[in-house]
Amino acid sequence: MQQDCLVRPDDSYNRLLVSNGHPSDWINPKPASKYNLVVIGAGTAGLVTSAGAAGLGARVALVEKHLMGGDCLNVGCVPSKALIRASRAYADVRDAADYGVIVPPGAAVDFPRVMERMRRLRSEISPNDSVRRFSRLGVDVFLGQAKFAGPGAVEVDGKTLRFSKAVIATGARAAELPIPGLKEAGTLTNETVFSLTTLPPRLAVFGAGPIGCELAQAFRRLGSRVHLIEALGQILIREDRDAAAIIEKKFAGEGIEFSCNHDVVRVEKRGAEKVVFTQCDCHKGGLAVDAILVGVGRAPNVEGLNLEAAGVEYDRKAGVKVNDFLQTTNPKIYAAGDICSAYKFTHAADATARIVIQNALFLGRRRASALTIPWCTYTDPEIAHVGLYEKDAKEKGIPLETFVQEFKEVDRALLDGEEGGLIKVHVRRGADRILGATIVARHAGEMISELTLAMTGALGLKDIARTIHPYPTQAECIKKVADAYNRTRLTPFAKTALGRWLGWNRLGLVRK
Repeated sequence: MQQDCLVRPDDSYNRLLVSNGHPSDWINPKPASKYNLVVIGAGTAGLVTSAGAAGLGARVALVEKHLMGGDCLNVGCVPSKALIRASRAYADVRDAADYGVIVPPGAAVDFPRVMERMRRLRSEISPNDSVRRFSRLGVDVFLGQAKFAGPGAVEVDGKTLRFSKAVIATGARAAELPIPGLKEAGTLTNETVFSLTTLPPRLAVFGAGPIGCELAQAFRRLGSRVHLIEALGQILIREDRDAAAIIEKKFAGEGIEFSCNHDVVRVEKRGAEKVVFTQCDCHKGGLAVDAILVGVGRAPNVEGLNLEAAGVEYDRKAGVKVNDFLQTTNPKIYAAGDICSAYKFTHAADATARIVIQNALFLGRRRASALTIPWCTYTDPEIAHVGLYEKDAKEKGIPLETFVQEFKEVDRALLDGEEGGLIKVHVRRGADRILGATIVARHAGEMISELTLAMTGALGLKDIARTIHPYPTQAECIKKVADAYNRTRLTPFAKTALGRWLGWNRLGLVRK
């Protein structure tokens, strides 16, 4: 029997969210004799698979044990970006004097209203992922815990769903840390932090990856004193070092305190305080905080599915094992999204779901390895990346040329007061084929798509150089990189001839 869901705080917005994502009065339908596709998990991958397959005429069942919309809607992209937007609004007010705008004294952050806005917007978006919408699309929606009853059947709420093909799209959850005392002290994760109604005055963030960095900056701007603790030697360890250094400098300027290259050895609870002890001597007697946010990565949701009965191999750290066609060790069962992919992004889940629809229903042979997947960390400025890093190319033995454009030489960035960014584009040496790119800018996530399109469409820097970009825009930096590549193609003779022509023209020696 399905269980009711409760999202804290229990206000009108969260009740609307739950009524859309897991309505208490929902009665699971009578199963069809056999489904073309049974999908387990109603996050992005499951929703895209279900809607796409049903739209093509397939008989589809979708099973979700918690809230429709998965992490993205409920505890991921949607609430985090609402919080980040509020924190950027504060930063704009804080820095307004730099632009000649004088803000009267007394401007402050109302944290309860920030969180109320987030909950309101999340509830307004939730009908897109709702049980009733997907039922109207022709999907049989079942609420409850799914488990395989064999290689061709799934059980949920006492009912058996038989299938020709199935898709595992159960996603991932916040990873836990085996630190002594941490569980007893109590922590926040991305799954609980959006239930806060009061701002923690002192916040420790464990993990300086994308989740940790995004929320560390947001909470600092909203008024918390933030201490960012990372076991490795820098923040955003997977990103380009020059790019990460820009974010690190920005964080330091905003008052975020660092403890990098230090492991947390234990946590103690002292009354209402939580005291964090690290390997370093930075804090004699420990670091006292009011809340701890753990943002150290994701763990796949493989428990409770009875995958053994279906003949599906899995790993508790890596998730369900799939081949390049996203097929599991049971050829009738596929997987999509965070449960099987190293790219744990909403847009990657969407892309893998589209591959599954084609391969499972139409005997397609689309490969996941053929995808060009960009990503973005939504700090301020943002870091967006696509393709190879320099270190990747070195490991693969691919010779690179790298073109760098700093935003301090981009007019619009100067006018916006956002000159502290850069773009790096890597091409194969001797060619203009783009192999990878990183952008650091306030709206880098909006800009990376031009380079992703170029890579997907086999377009090179020569093609971008021929493309007219509006002036003044920050995206003009991409054109500047392409122009820099074109200049490397000029022979010494051509450079000399061009220089002479430009000189003569300035002297009025060329007839018009």
